[in-house]
Amino acid sequence: MTTCYSYIDCPLGRMFVQGDGQFVTGLFMPRHKGWRGPDASWQQSDASFTVVREQLAEYFAGGRQIFTVPIKLAGAPFEERVWQELMRIPFGTTISYAQLAQRIGKPTAARAVGHANGRNPISIIVPCHRVIGANGKLTGYAGGVDKKQWLLAWECARLSSIQGPPAIAHEIGSHPEVETGKPSTNPFS
Repeated sequence: MTTCYSYIDCPLGRMFVQGDGQFVTGLFMPRHKGWRGPDASWQQSDASFTVVREQLAEYFAGGRQIFTVPIKLAGAPFEERVWQELMRIPFGTTISYAQLAQRIGKPTAARAVGHANGRNPISIIVPCHRVIGANGKLTGYAGGVDKKQWLLAWECARLSSIQGPPAIAHEIGSHPEVETGKPSTNPFS
């Protein structure tokens, strides 16, 4: 299957998106740590990313809190488990790396969770920016701590403008379609 890519302009700069025509497999910030850019064999295709472009525009306009664009997570089983759990963190909410480790049933693995969090290939849609240090400080973000701070401040400001409690604005059971390297069809079961 051919890998396609495109660029999406947003308030944080020009993001890079990649996918296989069916699933988004990568969404990277400008100057994203570890991002190498498109491979020479990849095909640029704006049309392949219409839905993700629309949903990101809605997110940045304040009209979307949950993404429904199909994504495909590919990593080690531990990384995939961490990334899947990230999608359960409600919009405008933060948790610590230790809390994330507890949520995946590995309470002593906060450092490993941090490493997996840092290798998340799909920024914003898989909201790794919502994980902070146990002391409340913003620690590492492959897209840049300044962008993590902006995203958290923006989400918090957006939540404060919504009438009603955040639980109404974000239904925990609503998640995007996710495909992982595992044969499971429902990674949230």
